[in-house]
Order: sequence, then C-alpha cells, then structure tokens
Amino acid sequence: MSEPRKHTEVAVGILIRADGALLLSTRPEGKPYAGYWEFPGGKIEAGETVEEALRRELHEELGINIGGAQVWKTTEHDYPHALVRLHWCKVHEWSGEFEMREGQAMCWQQLPLDVSPVLPGAMPVLEWMAQERGLAA
Repeated sequence: MSEPRKHTEVAVGILIRADGALLLSTRPEGKPYAGYWEFPGGKIEAGETVEEALRRELHEELGINIGGAQVWKTTEHDYPHALVRLHWCKVHEWSGEFEMREGQAMCWQQLPLDVSPVLPGAMPVLEWMAQERGLAA
C-alpha cells in the first residue's frame, strides 16, 4: 500500500472590485497548468496563518498590499501533481499598483467568466459566487 498523499495548504485571494468584478491571473510558464486562469495566491509556509500567507503571496506575485482577509470557504482538489487544500479568502481592500511579477497575465472578470481555461480547483468557488449573485453557474 502506498502512503496517503499529504495536502499542500494554499491561501487563495478572491479580489473583488467595487463593481463586483473578480481578478484572475494566468499560471506562469514552468508551473503545472501554465496558462490556465486562476485566483492569485500560493502555498502556506510553516508557521504562517492563511492571512499572512495570502498577504505575502499577493505582494510577491502582484505587488499589492491587502487589507483584512478571512477564510470564506475551504475546498480540496486532487491534481495529478498535488493534493491541495484551498483556503479561499474574499479581499475587498488593497493598495499599490498591480505588477505581474511572474510574467502572468491578469484581467478583471464579471460572472460568468469570459476567460478559459480556468484551473479546475476554482470551479466550485465560481459556482458559489454565481449562486450568491443569483446567476446561473
């Protein structure tokens, strides 16, 4: 019998503009699922809270500083390269100019999204967001 796979803990930011648009960015070249659209975030390092990890990752990836962030939902997704536990945080406040520090693209999207492909792990959250807004998923 093989060992059960360990979860990779990931903090994810759902940045929501005043008009309800959501920020998505592409996965950088050299990473699994390169070119797929995703919500920004990254691995939680040892000793970090979800909010600390999200704050660090969004500064490293996008060059912004966020206001408060609390976990809204937690999901799991089993990718071929990793079993991930995603800690989804809605973020309504940030400062700084967006810089794509990993060469990724970014765009603001209303639901339903116009961009594809979208990372499979984001699909449940997009469905919940659509339900909250009274939209068909």
